[in-house]
Amino acid sequence: MTTLTTAPVAPLLDRLFREADAQSPLAVPEVAALSAAERQRLLRSRTEYRRVYGALHAIALPVSRETGALLYLLARSTRARTIVEFGTSFAISTLHLAAALRDGGGGLIITTEFEPSKCARARENLAAGGLLDLVDLREGDALETLARDVPDGVDLVLLDGAKPLYPDVLALLEPRLRPGALIVADNADDSPDYLARVRSPEAGYLSVPFAADVELSLRLG
Repeated sequence: MTTLTTAPVAPLLDRLFREADAQSPLAVPEVAALSAAERQRLLRSRTEYRRVYGALHAIALPVSRETGALLYLLARSTRARTIVEFGTSFAISTLHLAAALRDGGGGLIITTEFEPSKCARARENLAAGGLLDLVDLREGDALETLARDVPDGVDLVLLDGAKPLYPDVLALLEPRLRPGALIVADNADDSPDYLARVRSPEAGYLSVPFAADVELSLRLG
């Protein structure tokens, strides 16, 4: 039995995933009015991505159920103690990671989200799961919130926020990563600059695509 597969976390996650499955970004008029090409352009823009993400403030946009399970497995198997997450949303991925910390004896997740309403929802969900004590939830721009008070020896990073910022967030965290740290990037195909960085041997990573929408990278020594 694990924290992930028992109450209160398991039924909470099941409800959150069901609610997320029932949502569609195209149900938001501002997003539906955009062509597919324009949505992709905005999501990849370093200056305009907030237009789309702001419009989707009530949409969870979570990791998949399989990716959530992967996060638990990685954090638990590596005995992670310090985890950094970019893009909290409603805390579905955070719950998986925090469950791994709880089952592994404790630790800290530093997670950041720029949408205030999502921060509020995330706190509610983490409290409902009994895992809020393991989480430092920071509201604001990740390039500011993760520029301070991140300890050395980060074991695991999840990138699941605005895709154009993946390279910048990684660069910001690099001095804090321990050798052998894992970086999980969700929907990494939407950040070609990030993929070019982690797939270049000269950059100090070993990286492989994992499933259809995840890039898994290892920080070399």
